[in-house]
Amino acid sequence: MFQIDINCDLGEGFGAYRLGADEQIIPYLSSANIACGYHASDPLVMMETVRLAKKHGVHIGAHPGFPDLMGFGRRSMLVSATEAKAYVLYQIGALYAFCKSQAVPLSHVKPHGALYNMAVKDAHLAQAICEAIREMDENLVLFAPVGSEMQKAAEKIGLKVYREVFADRAYEEDGSLTPRSMEGALITDSEVAIKRVIRMVKEGKVLARTGKDITIQADTVCIHGDGSHALTFAKQIYEALQKEGIQITR
Repeated sequence: MFQIDINCDLGEGFGAYRLGADEQIIPYLSSANIACGYHASDPLVMMETVRLAKKHGVHIGAHPGFPDLMGFGRRSMLVSATEAKAYVLYQIGALYAFCKSQAVPLSHVKPHGALYNMAVKDAHLAQAICEAIREMDENLVLFAPVGSEMQKAAEKIGLKVYREVFADRAYEEDGSLTPRSMEGALITDSEVAIKRVIRMVKEGKVLARTGKDITIQADTVCIHGDGSHALTFAKQIYEALQKEGIQITR
């Protein structure tokens, strides 16, 4: 039987600003990646989002990013491995406090934005992230792309990895995500996204931006919660996976 986890980035509002339809999208998820205050969120948003995930029985993960509220954590930063490790540990610890207060477990970690994309190819940054996770809790699962430096670093130190794919992002031939600055990086047609997800799960294949078929492995699929199409994607993908007999699970 085929199975897949569906994850989404939640809790990315800040102060008076709200981003994403968290309450509407969460019924279609099995995992939530909750922002930890650096690229988005604040203590109240974190507390509310943990409560929301608990209410719906959704697994909770930390979503640490660079300290870049203005750029939503999507701008690359030059930081040392020591700094990166401290940033990640600090953010995981903050979310863990809210999980503990609500008596729910923290299950995984998924780096955000530029931190994620840089660590895919930067072995030193990937190692720093994985060390922070292990030192916090060796049972936490890392969400990372297959073949990435993050996956390699995690497996080297004994962390469990969920291989992540994306429903609404285009891929390059090397398996990396097409940069958002490039045309065609975002997939806005829900029918196209659904077909791609089903194929990634069942066949382990996806069509790269160049038109070449590439091999890919999927344990969890991400739906971006800040897109205008996020709720539509989540509902339609959830229903399509069930229709295809693909079990949604963690």
